[in-house]
Amino acid sequence: MLHLRESRTLRQPSDGSTLTITDITGEAAELPAFDQHERIWCGRDDERGLTAIVAIHDTSLGPALGGTRIWPHQSFEAALTDALRLSHGMTYKAAVAGVPFGGGKTVIMADAKKDKTPALLSAYAEMLAALEGQFFTGEDVGLTVADADFLRDRAPNVTGTTKGGSGNPSPVTAEGVFLGIKAALFHQRGSATLQGVRVAVQGLGSVGYSLCKKLRAHGAHLIVADIDESRVANAREAFDAEAVAVDKILAAEADILSPCALGGIISAEAIPSIKAGIIAGSANNQLARHEDAHLLMQRHILYAPDYVINAGGLINVTAEFAPGGYDRDIAMAKVRKIPETLKDIFVRSDRQRRPTNDIAAEIVMERLRAAREKDERTRQGPR
Repeated sequence: MLHLRESRTLRQPSDGSTLTITDITGEAAELPAFDQHERIWCGRDDERGLTAIVAIHDTSLGPALGGTRIWPHQSFEAALTDALRLSHGMTYKAAVAGVPFGGGKTVIMADAKKDKTPALLSAYAEMLAALEGQFFTGEDVGLTVADADFLRDRAPNVTGTTKGGSGNPSPVTAEGVFLGIKAALFHQRGSATLQGVRVAVQGLGSVGYSLCKKLRAHGAHLIVADIDESRVANAREAFDAEAVAVDKILAAEADILSPCALGGIISAEAIPSIKAGIIAGSANNQLARHEDAHLLMQRHILYAPDYVINAGGLINVTAEFAPGGYDRDIAMAKVRKIPETLKDIFVRSDRQRRPTNDIAAEIVMERLRAAREKDERTRQGPR
């Protein structure tokens, strides 16, 4: 069990505020998911119902950026573990996508349907403002674009807004996943056509639903599952989708499995039941363990590393920081390079007989090393 202790306080409650922001990096280092994270902040405001964890993993490539997830974790340790894993994934996503940002993530312990109030979001906005320069954030599970707009009115380090930003990143993420699915199909079959291809989509949130729309428009047969029955009903009506129970979707009779919900679902226990020949979806941290990719390779299941295929939203929001301002055409041109990156990973994986996520991680480490060496040379100055 994690034992929290005061170590360094960034902000103490003051007149009109009940927010405290504390550095809990030392405590977080006790957990298995900790991976040399640079800084972990915990924001607490009991009066306004906020418990928020901001995890900053690696800023070798630039300031940390990652979405804000609102989720009712059963324990602080579970929420912290989620933040650690997600921020680690954001570092990898940014490095592979070639954007000048590092990895970060916020997890707010709350039920977005019941606990997300203006007071809670106001307290979180104060936390973001205090972390300006260290961390940039935007929409994720439980945090809508309208919420991001609310935060942006109160803190400068919020992206993906409709108020001077690039807007909802979810459709752009879905576009990248769609293009990645076609790349995986082509690599495996020699054809990228989706006509008649059975795709099992787990999760019908903003990204999952947008992806379904694209897949159906190109002739795919959809099998869907979501914890929200209304979303399933909408997909059945809009896309003539086949609905299955949430606990049956991984084993669905499908050509492609597209996880678009929470992570950790591709595990040693689940893999033997997977019938799809391709796994390609938008969910972060799809593998329960990095090593599980070996099991997928043994079963000849082609895995599109999640932080490669789902980088479209990240690419889009980082385009807001371009010198000339946000240009959607330029952003989408970069998103359309996702299939090229995947093709390179697939080819190297086949040639070297190594899992695709090992190849992707190797690319990440090469880029992080190069950035760190450049930074070290800059600090040392001319010799």
